[in-house]
Amino acid sequence: MRRLITLSYHNPELPPYSVQFAGRRRRVLDLPLIAWLTLIWVLLWSTLTWANVVTGVVVAVAVCLAFPLPKVDLGLRLHPWGILLLAGYLLYDMYTSGVKVTRQIFAGRPHRPAVIGVPLRCRSDLMLAATAVSVSNVPGGSVVEVRRATATLFMHVLDADRPEELEAARRSVWKLEELTVRAFGTPDEIGRVSEPPPQVAGSDGGEEGP
Repeated sequence: MRRLITLSYHNPELPPYSVQFAGRRRRVLDLPLIAWLTLIWVLLWSTLTWANVVTGVVVAVAVCLAFPLPKVDLGLRLHPWGILLLAGYLLYDMYTSGVKVTRQIFAGRPHRPAVIGVPLRCRSDLMLAATAVSVSNVPGGSVVEVRRATATLFMHVLDADRPEELEAARRSVWKLEELTVRAFGTPDEIGRVSEPPPQVAGSDGGEEGP
């Protein structure tokens, strides 16, 4: 009897960790891709709730069934412990950054915003996009551009009055990059983020805003 649903772990003809549905038209669901799309959905809503998770899974499955992708290696790996660390750090950083932004708003003094460039260690499109999404979900900074050729993320920061504030913003980006890669990256990419961050040329490494 032919099985209607087949789980694949190491089938070379299917993506790793996938589900294949029998029928006249073969349908394959790439489970790591669905998990990744669900995570992006939750990050876009900036709220971790069961409703957002379930809705994200439904949307991810619908997109994968409606627009099946050719067989490609997305370079996505799932590391459960790394995912937990990334989720915990994002929740903590969202809270502390939210408190900091609130204090800045009620401080009663003008702040000097700026756009700074932060060179990243990983150059793959997937990790660049994932890091940009993680950074954009933390209050106090927003990504305005991702330059693929140089693997540089340009971020708008609210408080650029002191050089140490700019350096702290860069360190936060590098920390998120490391956690993101350790959650979803390949062994080669994990090795890259284990190295020290790149040196930033100039005094502030970015372009100051008005």
